Amino acid sequence: MDTREIFERLDRVFQDVFDDDTIHVTPKTTADNIEDWDSLEHITLISAVEREFRMKFKMGEISSMKNVGEMASIIAARAKG
Repeated sequence: MDTREIFERLDRVFQDVFDDDTIHVTPKTTADNIEDWDSLEHITLISAVEREFRMKFKMGEISSMKNVGEMASIIAARAKG
């Protein structure tokens, strides 16, 4: 799975969770860039990403993610492992 595919799939997850087909995430996307992304939606988003990629984030990974790029890096690393 390459970076392009990860971001295409993340776009779909974000669009679904936030009910906004115009969302296109980049490595620098953060909660500040998406209006409805609050702490409650963050939990929903993490669950949706885990389902999409059939993986589980560790608690430390979730709390240390600063942007979507870091999320994608974890996904890519897991896909290789």
